[in-house]
Amino acid sequence: MHLMLRPLLISLSLLATPAFAASDVAVEVRNESEPVLCAEKDNVTIKAISPEVRRFQIEAAHPAYIAGLVKDNWEADWTACDMTGDPVFAAPVPPRRVTFYESIEYWLVGYTFPTFWRPADTTFRVGDRVEKGLHLVQLWKLGKDKSYEVLVVYPQDGYWRARPMPPQHLGFSSYGSSFLFGPIEQDGARPVVNIREIAFDPKTTSFTMSFKDGSTGKLTLDSVDENRMVLDGVLDKAVTGGKGFLALRSMYVTEFNNDVARIAIREPGAKGWREEPLMPFTGGKATDVWMGRTTHSRHNTSSPDMVFRNFSKDPNPPAKPEKK
Repeated sequence: MHLMLRPLLISLSLLATPAFAASDVAVEVRNESEPVLCAEKDNVTIKAISPEVRRFQIEAAHPAYIAGLVKDNWEADWTACDMTGDPVFAAPVPPRRVTFYESIEYWLVGYTFPTFWRPADTTFRVGDRVEKGLHLVQLWKLGKDKSYEVLVVYPQDGYWRARPMPPQHLGFSSYGSSFLFGPIEQDGARPVVNIREIAFDPKTTSFTMSFKDGSTGKLTLDSVDENRMVLDGVLDKAVTGGKGFLALRSMYVTEFNNDVARIAIREPGAKGWREEPLMPFTGGKATDVWMGRTTHSRHNTSSPDMVFRNFSKDPNPPAKPEKK
Protein backbone atom coordinates (compact mmCIF):
# COMPACT_ATOMS: atom_id res chain seq x y z
CA MET A 1 0.00 0.00 0.00
CA HIS A 2 1.30 3.44 -0.91
CA LEU A 3 2.16 5.36 2.28
CA MET A 4 0.58 8.55 0.93
CA LEU A 5 -2.80 6.84 1.37
CA ARG A 6 -2.20 6.23 5.06
CA PRO A 7 -3.42 9.62 6.39
CA LEU A 8 -6.71 9.08 4.61
CA LEU A 9 -7.07 5.60 6.08
CA ILE A 10 -6.32 6.90 9.56
CA SER A 11 -8.86 9.71 9.19
CA LEU A 12 -11.51 7.30 7.95
CA SER A 13 -10.84 5.03 10.89
CA LEU A 14 -11.29 7.89 13.31
CA LEU A 15 -14.49 9.06 11.65
CA ALA A 16 -16.05 5.65 11.18
CA THR A 17 -17.36 5.25 14.71
CA PRO A 18 -20.00 7.79 15.83
CA ALA A 19 -19.16 8.62 19.42
CA PHE A 20 -17.74 11.58 21.33
CA ALA A 21 -17.31 14.99 19.78
CA ALA A 22 -13.85 15.97 18.60
CA SER A 23 -11.11 16.63 21.15
CA ASP A 24 -11.29 19.89 23.06
CA VAL A 25 -7.84 19.31 24.61
CA ALA A 26 -4.47 18.75 22.96
CA VAL A 27 -2.36 16.40 25.07
CA GLU A 28 1.41 16.14 25.30
CA VAL A 29 2.58 13.00 23.51
CA ARG A 30 5.84 11.82 25.02
CA ASN A 31 8.06 9.05 23.62
CA GLU A 32 9.97 7.13 26.30
CA SER A 33 10.88 4.16 24.09
CA GLU A 34 14.32 2.57 24.09
CA PRO A 35 16.01 0.08 21.74
CA VAL A 36 16.18 -3.63 22.65
CA LEU A 37 17.08 -6.94 20.99
CA CYS A 38 14.44 -9.07 22.77
CA ALA A 39 11.07 -9.23 21.00
CA GLU A 40 9.26 -10.24 24.21
CA LYS A 41 10.22 -7.12 26.17
CA ASP A 42 8.01 -4.04 26.08
CA ASN A 43 10.47 -1.34 25.09
CA VAL A 44 7.95 1.07 23.50
CA THR A 45 6.28 3.63 25.74
CA ILE A 46 4.14 6.45 24.32
CA LYS A 47 2.48 8.54 27.04
CA ALA A 48 -0.41 10.99 26.84
CA ILE A 49 -0.03 13.74 29.45
CA SER A 50 -2.47 16.51 30.40
CA PRO A 51 -3.52 18.18 33.70
CA GLU A 52 -6.99 18.75 32.21
CA VAL A 53 -8.23 15.58 30.52
CA ARG A 54 -11.08 13.70 32.19
CA ARG A 55 -12.51 11.76 29.26
CA PHE A 56 -11.13 10.11 26.10
CA GLN A 57 -11.47 7.13 23.79
CA ILE A 58 -9.22 4.21 22.92
CA GLU A 59 -9.65 2.37 19.64
CA ALA A 60 -8.15 -0.95 18.57
CA ALA A 61 -8.58 -1.41 14.82
CA HIS A 62 -7.37 -4.09 12.43
CA PRO A 63 -4.33 -2.96 10.40
CA ALA A 64 -4.95 -1.70 6.88
CA TYR A 65 -3.45 -4.87 5.38
CA ILE A 66 -5.72 -7.30 7.29
CA ALA A 67 -7.89 -8.18 4.27
CA GLY A 68 -4.85 -9.44 2.35
CA LEU A 69 -3.29 -11.35 5.27
CA VAL A 70 -3.38 -15.10 4.61
CA LYS A 71 -1.18 -16.30 7.50
CA ASP A 72 -0.73 -14.93 10.99
CA ASN A 73 2.35 -15.26 13.19
CA TRP A 74 1.82 -15.06 16.94
CA GLU A 75 4.50 -17.40 18.33
CA ALA A 76 6.76 -15.93 21.01
CA ASP A 77 10.30 -14.99 19.92
CA TRP A 78 12.78 -15.41 22.79
CA THR A 79 15.86 -14.66 20.67
CA ALA A 80 18.35 -12.49 22.61
CA CYS A 81 16.08 -12.49 25.69
CA ASP A 82 17.37 -12.77 29.25
CA MET A 83 14.62 -12.59 31.87
CA THR A 84 16.66 -13.93 34.79
CA GLY A 85 16.77 -10.52 36.47
CA ASP A 86 12.99 -10.03 36.48
CA PRO A 87 11.33 -9.99 39.92
CA VAL A 88 9.20 -13.04 40.77
CA PHE A 89 6.46 -13.24 43.41
CA ALA A 90 4.64 -16.45 44.27
CA ALA A 91 0.85 -16.30 44.02
CA PRO A 92 -1.04 -16.01 47.34
CA VAL A 93 -3.29 -18.91 46.30
CA PRO A 94 -2.77 -21.99 44.07
CA PRO A 95 -3.17 -21.50 40.30
CA ARG A 96 -6.83 -21.45 39.35
CA ARG A 97 -9.51 -20.33 36.91
CA VAL A 98 -12.70 -18.59 38.01
CA THR A 99 -15.77 -17.55 36.00
CA PHE A 100 -17.21 -14.31 37.39
CA TYR A 101 -20.06 -13.70 35.01
CA GLU A 102 -21.73 -15.45 32.11
CA SER A 103 -24.55 -14.43 29.78
CA ILE A 104 -25.46 -15.34 26.23
CA GLU A 105 -23.30 -12.55 24.79
CA TYR A 106 -20.46 -12.06 27.29
CA TRP A 107 -18.55 -13.85 29.99
CA LEU A 108 -15.74 -12.86 32.32
CA VAL A 109 -12.98 -15.26 33.39
CA GLY A 110 -10.07 -14.77 35.80
CA TYR A 111 -6.78 -16.64 36.27
CA THR A 112 -4.12 -16.91 38.95
CA PHE A 113 -0.67 -17.99 37.75
CA PRO A 114 2.01 -19.68 39.88
CA THR A 115 4.09 -16.46 39.88
CA PHE A 116 3.94 -12.87 38.67
CA TRP A 117 6.40 -9.99 38.55
CA ARG A 118 4.52 -7.99 41.22
CA PRO A 119 2.76 -8.92 44.47
CA ALA A 120 -0.89 -9.86 43.93
CA ASP A 121 -2.85 -7.53 46.24
CA THR A 122 -5.39 -5.99 43.82
CA THR A 123 -8.96 -7.27 44.22
CA PHE A 124 -11.53 -7.87 41.48
CA ARG A 125 -15.26 -7.59 42.11
CA VAL A 126 -18.43 -8.48 40.24
CA GLY A 127 -21.49 -7.70 42.35
CA ASP A 128 -21.00 -9.28 45.77
CA ARG A 129 -18.29 -11.63 44.60
CA VAL A 130 -14.75 -10.49 45.38
CA GLU A 131 -11.56 -12.28 44.34
CA LYS A 132 -8.04 -11.35 45.39
CA GLY A 133 -4.79 -12.28 43.70
CA LEU A 134 -5.94 -12.69 40.11
CA HIS A 135 -3.19 -12.07 37.56
CA LEU A 136 -5.34 -11.99 34.41
CA VAL A 137 -9.02 -11.30 33.68
CA GLN A 138 -10.50 -11.95 30.22
CA LEU A 139 -13.69 -10.61 28.64
CA TRP A 140 -15.16 -12.93 25.99
CA LYS A 141 -17.87 -12.05 23.47
CA LEU A 142 -20.11 -14.24 21.34
CA GLY A 143 -19.47 -13.82 17.62
CA LYS A 144 -21.23 -15.17 14.56
CA ASP A 145 -19.96 -18.72 15.01
CA LYS A 146 -18.21 -18.90 18.39
CA SER A 147 -16.95 -16.75 21.27
CA TYR A 148 -13.80 -14.67 21.17
CA GLU A 149 -11.57 -13.12 23.81
CA VAL A 150 -11.66 -9.38 23.07
CA LEU A 151 -10.28 -7.59 26.15
CA VAL A 152 -7.93 -8.51 28.99
CA VAL A 153 -6.57 -6.75 32.05
CA TYR A 154 -3.68 -7.64 34.35
CA PRO A 155 -5.00 -6.17 37.63
CA GLN A 156 -1.67 -6.26 39.45
CA ASP A 157 0.13 -3.83 37.11
CA GLY A 158 -2.77 -2.17 35.24
CA TYR A 159 -1.97 -3.40 31.73
CA TRP A 160 -4.85 -3.84 29.26
CA ARG A 161 -4.98 -5.44 25.80
CA ALA A 162 -7.80 -4.98 23.31
CA ARG A 163 -8.64 -6.35 19.88
CA PRO A 164 -11.63 -6.39 17.53
CA MET A 165 -13.47 -9.56 16.58
CA PRO A 166 -11.32 -11.45 14.04
CA PRO A 167 -11.99 -11.15 10.32
CA GLN A 168 -13.91 -14.09 8.89
CA HIS A 169 -11.12 -15.19 6.54
CA LEU A 170 -8.65 -15.63 9.43
CA GLY A 171 -10.90 -16.81 12.26
CA PHE A 172 -8.34 -15.48 14.77
CA SER A 173 -6.34 -12.33 15.35
CA SER A 174 -3.47 -11.55 17.68
CA TYR A 175 -3.13 -9.22 20.59
CA GLY A 176 -0.20 -6.86 20.29
CA SER A 177 0.31 -3.56 22.08
CA SER A 178 -0.95 -2.99 25.62
CA PHE A 179 -2.25 0.23 27.15
CA LEU A 180 -2.22 1.76 30.62
CA PHE A 181 -5.15 3.83 31.89
CA GLY A 182 -5.04 5.95 35.04
CA PRO A 183 -2.26 7.67 37.04
CA ILE A 184 0.92 6.12 35.63
CA GLU A 185 3.74 5.42 38.09
CA GLN A 186 7.17 3.87 37.62
CA ASP A 187 8.05 0.49 39.16
CA GLY A 188 11.71 -0.04 38.40
CA ALA A 189 12.10 0.07 34.62
CA ARG A 190 8.40 -0.42 33.90
CA PRO A 191 5.49 2.03 33.97
CA VAL A 192 2.47 0.70 35.84
CA VAL A 193 -0.91 1.79 37.17
CA ASN A 194 -1.41 0.89 40.82
CA ILE A 195 -4.98 -0.36 41.29
CA ARG A 196 -6.61 -1.21 44.61
CA GLU A 197 -9.77 -2.75 43.13
CA ILE A 198 -11.49 -3.31 39.79
CA ALA A 199 -15.28 -3.72 39.69
CA PHE A 200 -17.06 -5.03 36.59
CA ASP A 201 -20.66 -4.05 35.81
CA PRO A 202 -22.26 -6.50 33.35
CA LYS A 203 -25.18 -4.15 32.63
CA THR A 204 -22.92 -1.46 31.16
CA THR A 205 -19.94 -3.69 30.23
CA SER A 206 -17.72 -1.36 32.21
CA PHE A 207 -14.76 -1.65 34.56
CA THR A 208 -14.42 0.81 37.45
CA MET A 209 -10.92 1.16 38.88
CA SER A 210 -10.18 2.38 42.38
CA PHE A 211 -6.57 3.50 42.12
CA LYS A 212 -4.21 3.37 45.08
CA ASP A 213 -3.77 7.15 45.06
CA GLY A 214 -7.48 7.54 45.98
CA SER A 215 -8.78 8.49 42.52
CA THR A 216 -11.08 6.41 40.32
CA GLY A 217 -11.57 5.72 36.63
CA LYS A 218 -14.02 3.86 34.42
CA LEU A 219 -13.41 2.01 31.16
CA THR A 220 -16.53 1.09 29.18
CA LEU A 221 -16.82 -1.10 26.12
CA ASP A 222 -18.62 1.22 23.68
CA SER A 223 -18.60 -1.09 20.66
CA VAL A 224 -16.79 -4.04 19.11
CA ASP A 225 -17.15 -5.69 15.72
CA GLU A 226 -14.99 -7.26 13.01
CA ASN A 227 -13.34 -3.92 12.22
CA ARG A 228 -12.59 -2.21 15.53
CA MET A 229 -13.17 -1.95 19.26
CA VAL A 230 -13.93 1.40 20.91
CA LEU A 231 -13.47 1.96 24.66
CA ASP A 232 -14.64 5.04 26.57
CA GLY A 233 -12.37 6.18 29.42
CA VAL A 234 -13.41 8.55 32.23
CA LEU A 235 -11.37 9.81 35.20
CA ASP A 236 -12.93 11.29 38.34
CA LYS A 237 -10.12 13.87 38.31
CA ALA A 238 -7.34 14.80 35.95
CA VAL A 239 -3.89 13.28 36.42
CA THR A 240 -1.49 16.08 37.35
CA GLY A 241 2.16 16.40 38.33
CA GLY A 242 3.46 15.61 34.85
CA LYS A 243 2.26 11.99 35.02
CA GLY A 244 0.68 10.24 32.08
CA PHE A 245 -2.99 9.29 32.24
CA LEU A 246 -2.83 7.00 29.20
CA ALA A 247 0.04 5.12 27.58
CA LEU A 248 0.80 2.62 24.85
CA ARG A 249 3.21 -0.17 25.75
CA SER A 250 4.56 -2.32 22.97
CA MET A 251 7.68 -3.76 21.37
CA TYR A 252 9.94 -2.84 18.48
CA VAL A 253 13.14 -4.63 17.50
CA THR A 254 13.27 -4.01 13.75
CA GLU A 255 10.92 -2.90 10.98
CA PHE A 256 10.15 -6.58 10.31
CA ASN A 257 9.94 -7.67 13.98
CA ASN A 258 7.63 -5.45 16.01
CA ASP A 259 4.11 -4.93 17.33
CA VAL A 260 4.14 -1.23 16.45
CA ALA A 261 6.42 0.63 14.04
CA ARG A 262 4.89 3.99 13.13
CA ILE A 263 3.08 6.87 14.80
CA ALA A 264 0.85 9.65 13.43
CA ILE A 265 -0.42 12.61 15.41
CA ARG A 266 -2.96 15.26 14.59
CA GLU A 267 -1.49 18.49 15.88
CA PRO A 268 -3.72 21.45 16.83
CA GLY A 269 -4.34 23.68 13.81
CA ALA A 270 -2.32 21.50 11.45
CA LYS A 271 -3.57 20.97 7.90
CA GLY A 272 -2.60 17.31 7.89
CA TRP A 273 -1.30 14.42 9.95
CA ARG A 274 2.32 14.24 11.05
CA GLU A 275 3.55 10.71 10.32
CA GLU A 276 6.92 9.13 11.06
CA PRO A 277 8.70 6.03 12.35
CA LEU A 278 7.89 5.54 16.03
CA MET A 279 11.30 4.98 17.60
CA PRO A 280 12.88 8.36 16.61
CA PHE A 281 9.61 10.26 17.26
CA THR A 282 10.43 13.32 19.40
CA GLY A 283 6.95 13.96 20.79
CA GLY A 284 4.50 16.81 20.36
CA LYS A 285 1.00 18.09 21.09
CA ALA A 286 -1.94 16.19 19.61
CA THR A 287 -5.70 15.84 19.60
CA ASP A 288 -5.48 12.34 18.06
CA VAL A 289 -2.72 9.74 18.18
CA TRP A 290 -2.45 6.68 15.91
CA MET A 291 0.14 3.96 16.51
CA GLY A 292 0.45 0.91 14.29
CA ARG A 293 2.02 -0.64 11.21
CA THR A 294 1.77 -0.23 7.45
CA THR A 295 3.81 -3.34 6.57
CA HIS A 296 3.76 -6.91 7.83
CA SER A 297 5.79 -7.96 10.85
CA ARG A 298 6.97 -11.43 11.80
CA HIS A 299 5.60 -10.84 15.31
CA ASN A 300 1.83 -10.80 15.95
CA THR A 301 1.19 -9.93 12.32
CA SER A 302 -2.56 -9.35 12.72
CA SER A 303 -2.34 -7.32 15.95
CA PRO A 304 -4.41 -4.11 15.88
CA ASP A 305 -3.45 -0.50 15.38
CA MET A 306 -4.19 1.65 18.45
CA VAL A 307 -5.74 5.12 18.48
CA PHE A 308 -6.03 7.58 21.40
CA ARG A 309 -8.54 10.35 20.68
CA ASN A 310 -11.41 12.61 21.77
CA PHE A 311 -9.64 14.07 24.79
CA SER A 312 -11.96 16.26 26.83
CA LYS A 313 -12.11 18.22 30.08
CA ASP A 314 -15.79 17.29 30.43
CA PRO A 315 -16.27 13.86 32.09
CA ASN A 316 -19.83 13.63 30.77
CA PRO A 317 -20.15 12.43 27.17
CA PRO A 318 -22.65 14.22 24.95
CA ALA A 319 -25.90 12.42 24.31
CA LYS A 320 -25.82 10.21 21.25
CA PRO A 321 -28.41 10.92 18.59
CA GLU A 322 -31.48 8.71 18.78
CA LYS A 323 -31.82 6.01 16.18
CA LYS A 324 -34.69 6.62 13.76
